[in-house]
Amino acid sequence: MAQTIKGQTGEWEIVIGMEVHAQVLSESKLFSGASTTFGKAPNHNVALVDAALPGMLPVLNEECVRQAVRSGLGIKAEINLYSVFDRKNYFYADLPQGYQISQLYHPIVGEGELTIDLEDGESRTIGIERIHLEQDAGKSIHDQDPHRSFIDLNRTGVALMEIVSKPDLRGGDEASAYMTKLRSILRYLGTCDGNMEQGSMRADVNVSVRPVGSTELGTRTETKNVNSVRFIRQAIEFEARRQVELLEGGGAVVQETRLYDPSKGETRSMRSKEEAHDYRYFPDPDLLPLQLEQGFVDALASDLPELPDEKRARFQAEYGLSAYDAGVLVAEKETGDFFEAVAKGRDAKLAANWVMGELFGALNKASTDLADSPISADSLGGLIEAISEGTISGRTAKDVFASMFETGKSAVAIIDEQGLKQISDEGAIESALDEIIAANPAQVEKAKENPKLKGWFVGQVMKATGGQANPAVVNKLINQKLG
Repeated sequence: MAQTIKGQTGEWEIVIGMEVHAQVLSESKLFSGASTTFGKAPNHNVALVDAALPGMLPVLNEECVRQAVRSGLGIKAEINLYSVFDRKNYFYADLPQGYQISQLYHPIVGEGELTIDLEDGESRTIGIERIHLEQDAGKSIHDQDPHRSFIDLNRTGVALMEIVSKPDLRGGDEASAYMTKLRSILRYLGTCDGNMEQGSMRADVNVSVRPVGSTELGTRTETKNVNSVRFIRQAIEFEARRQVELLEGGGAVVQETRLYDPSKGETRSMRSKEEAHDYRYFPDPDLLPLQLEQGFVDALASDLPELPDEKRARFQAEYGLSAYDAGVLVAEKETGDFFEAVAKGRDAKLAANWVMGELFGALNKASTDLADSPISADSLGGLIEAISEGTISGRTAKDVFASMFETGKSAVAIIDEQGLKQISDEGAIESALDEIIAANPAQVEKAKENPKLKGWFVGQVMKATGGQANPAVVNKLINQKLG
């Protein structure tokens, strides 16, 4: 359901479009052989063409083209066999060429779509207008010296995919769901690592408001370079309310570029919004138009991995999981793969509960990623088997799991070492129960009159067997003996 803002004069609808900049996963840059490795010393990953030395010419990186096409296929978009690189002209200290090579008029990927999953269980399809390839700029550093700024060109020329949505989003919840889903798809495809903290995926968020029921788009602002899903939601909520208050106060929204300050939870003006003509776009004379063959596209399409929506549908059909559980497990490819390894040949619903409950909880508490989990999928699968086979009870399993997480040992090893194997032998349990019944005749009579009191006998048997009696067998024998 679309988010609205209740103002002094009525209800306002929020209209959002997003431009996501996703760094292409490739070993070298878009037009040079310089490395894209993150975290190198300043100005270490810089080729001559990146530094704009005279006479240096760009050479297109085929892997970046391949990754852009795969990304387009992943969002069911039209792949344009003909595309053109343009020069976007503007001056900034960290842009040595004085222009950025981008694609304005003829992008490599055309219209597509993406289905977002909302918290209320509903889904919406969001239109994607285009994906184009472009160079990243460098980085200006202003906090190293009180009098000077420094320039790091390591990022200059790194390939970006700019993924432009249509103005189909209607609130911070939908925008954050869109960013989450897009990030998941790109990570499944292996075309972007989605590391927002390192800046390899960030969003420009276009926000406008209009009275509920209106079909006219309002004047929009663009909040630049928002680098977390949470900040996207916060920036939209602040900016939309700011615009409503401005309009209701008799003012007008100015089309401008803004920045989000997470420490203050607010957006602030950065500069007036430029239009395409301000950048004096023209085809780059050093690069021929890019002409792809359909066979190239078809080959990439045939080799795409199973994507989140497809995997979720399969998990529901194959493992009998709920839409919610399947959605949680497929959000990251690594999580889905881990679950499948745990569930293979075992109780899938029990496996899902342990992966999402105990394992995720323990990893979160330890601030550890799944990749560094001390419990492997095979080890957790062994614990699931021990529960399913009645070797240990569900209660004991929690203690075994805690030991597994702490020591990295298998469930079988811990069960053997600590003597935790559940007693399922009816003879042994019956013997303990008979002693308890003989010693407590008054309690027996009470239990026969009030069946709820049978639980007392369960507790006594568990106490007598050190908590290792199989609860199902205990209850069965108590019912037989006490009626």
